[in-house]
Amino acid sequence: MTGVTPLGDVVATWQTVRASAGRLDKRAQMAALFARLSGDDLRLAASYLSGDLASAPPGVGWAALQEALRAVGETAGAALTLDDVDRTFAELVATSGAGAQRRRGELLGALLGRAAPAEREFLAGLITGELRQGALRALVLEALALARGLDAAALRRAVMHAGSLAEVLAAVERGGSAALGEVTLRPLVPVEPMLASTAGDLAEALAELGGSVGAVAAEWKLDGVRVQVHKAGDSVRIFTRSLRDVTEGAPELLALARALPVDSVILDGEAIARGDGELPVPFQDLMSEFQEKGRAGGRLQAMFFDILYQDGEPLVDRPDRERRARLEALLPASLVIPRRVVADVPAIAGALDEAIAAGHEGLVLKDLESPYAAGRRGSNWRKVKRAVTLDLVILAAEWGHGRRRGLLSNLHLGARDATDVTRFWMLGKTFKGLTDRMLREQTESLLAIAVDKTEWVVRVRPELVVEIAFDAVLRSRRYDSGLALRFARVKRFRPDKLAAQATTIDEIRKLSVPQQ
Repeated sequence: MTGVTPLGDVVATWQTVRASAGRLDKRAQMAALFARLSGDDLRLAASYLSGDLASAPPGVGWAALQEALRAVGETAGAALTLDDVDRTFAELVATSGAGAQRRRGELLGALLGRAAPAEREFLAGLITGELRQGALRALVLEALALARGLDAAALRRAVMHAGSLAEVLAAVERGGSAALGEVTLRPLVPVEPMLASTAGDLAEALAELGGSVGAVAAEWKLDGVRVQVHKAGDSVRIFTRSLRDVTEGAPELLALARALPVDSVILDGEAIARGDGELPVPFQDLMSEFQEKGRAGGRLQAMFFDILYQDGEPLVDRPDRERRARLEALLPASLVIPRRVVADVPAIAGALDEAIAAGHEGLVLKDLESPYAAGRRGSNWRKVKRAVTLDLVILAAEWGHGRRRGLLSNLHLGARDATDVTRFWMLGKTFKGLTDRMLREQTESLLAIAVDKTEWVVRVRPELVVEIAFDAVLRSRRYDSGLALRFARVKRFRPDKLAAQATTIDEIRKLSVPQQ
């Protein structure tokens, strides 16, 4: 029987997992819960513990949530079930029009009023996307596999391709583990993108990626917005790196997709906009136009580097060289990101020079025999930039002095732990590279997520990502990471990235660390 599981059971597991230090212990605790559940209760418990709402975002902001929390008193009413929570979230999503804000406040107040204190904390984290329990989505999938006797890799693959944990779990209940093999890519359903790790030594990257052929693809890395273009007949959808649907804000890409000579396709690429001299508009400006106007003023262009599906045929398991050939056969050269096959370090350096001269930020080196590993940051793609940059999380900021008085300036920077989402490793501070406009924007953004304030520093929820350029990684006893960045400077904010997608401390440790 489903729909009757108390929310308290999930919250108790959440608390235990959050207090556990070891990955295996976290997995075992969740697996014990999942083994007792089925149907919608299993779907909801797994979704909630991974920090995802099982339905669309409920349309409740941080301010509204805090107001509702301040208004509730002692817990009153029957204990909440998972079904109660799910139905309330569905009502929040469906509420719109005149009086919607008041009605959402009533729904949220009623839900929180029935919740115990720990349940309120859990729901608040779930609604705001800041459920910090140390359970990555991959760990939740491992626990599900353990509880249901499924192959973890097959389950992960099915969820990535289906775009829905609920759909995969329902398929498993109907057809058992064999159903996992039947889940495949479908146009109009977003696929979690394959990601590139940072390359250290070029000769080492070439040796590792080149394999038996001794060569790699050196592909331009555009400074744009990652986009996934889906077409199925007359229907087209455009998704960002975070799987957000931006179809309405990208009419240029919509027209491009409809003109393609295929019935169905999934393309992976970058959206850019050209400025003066035909050089790409800086990423920061492009993202601002997306956010403020919903589109890039008619200047939006796309260039693609991969094809995942074409006319009924999934291509993700095909080697990179075959997918590239299909891409080049489908699209004109003007729509394909340039690359060339190289077999030595000087050739990589030459390709990097070409990319930089064209106004782009670097290269992605790719294993020619590699499949497309959806949702993974694997070793088959390595990014190379002229100046190495890291995507770090802002942990705190210090109030500025002089002309920066009244503005949050010096940023405390952290790298994420590879397995514990609650853990960030301090790497240093910087105020360099921040323009007056960036200072104003970051002050507003950081104060909105502040958790502690003093007259010197504001500590924040670790969720905002910033791209940092630096000269070297040094050993240091000053920070808990044991490392520090030399001449760190802000290159840009990354509103398109979540904290869970920031650079890990393990990746940084692999970079060259000279003695101090």
